[in-house]
Amino acid sequence: MAKSKKLVVMVSSIVYGVEELLEQIFAVLTRYGYDVWMSHKGTIPVISTRTAFENCLDAVEKCDLFLGVITPQYGSGISKGELSITHQEVLRAIELNKPRWLLAHDHVVFARTLLRSLGHKTPADRAKLTLGKNPVFGDLRVIDMYEAAILHEVNLEDRKGNWVQKFVSPEDALLFASAQFYRYQEVERFLDEHFASLKATTDAATGKTRNDK
Repeated sequence: MAKSKKLVVMVSSIVYGVEELLEQIFAVLTRYGYDVWMSHKGTIPVISTRTAFENCLDAVEKCDLFLGVITPQYGSGISKGELSITHQEVLRAIELNKPRWLLAHDHVVFARTLLRSLGHKTPADRAKLTLGKNPVFGDLRVIDMYEAAILHEVNLEDRKGNWVQKFVSPEDALLFASAQFYRYQEVERFLDEHFASLKATTDAATGKTRNDK
């Protein structure tokens, strides 16, 4: 990563219903010196020969940092039986072990707790439920997305990168984003250390030594 280039933060979220929050996050991160990729603002690189899904997932792969916002609404761009774009973006960021920060609305956390107490503890259990149309909660798969973000299926002692910040109001979410990203140089140093750690792990796995050429 060239030091002369700005760090790229991809903001992954549904758009409708949280436009004001996304506007504020975009303004704050831009002011802090980041290049912000956000579909709401039209700043995600788009190649016309690709689908929207492909462009979004490519952006996840190419960004430096990932900020995901999980809300009670699941989002658009859903083919029958397929995951939403936002859901796929979160899963891809986790798969790539991107330096990431996740926010989840209180309604999502509350719904998960309630359903687990009623015996619906897994995605398969929840898939059997029928959620009536309502203005509060759009799709139970947002709980699946939240559980993926907290690395629910990974042993507790092995969980890294599983911090998900609960928020109630847009102000809560903006405070978290501001607190995590305002130290640009610290984030840049963290990114350097992250990639150095990944390289060391890869070298160890492949048996590479310092004397290798």
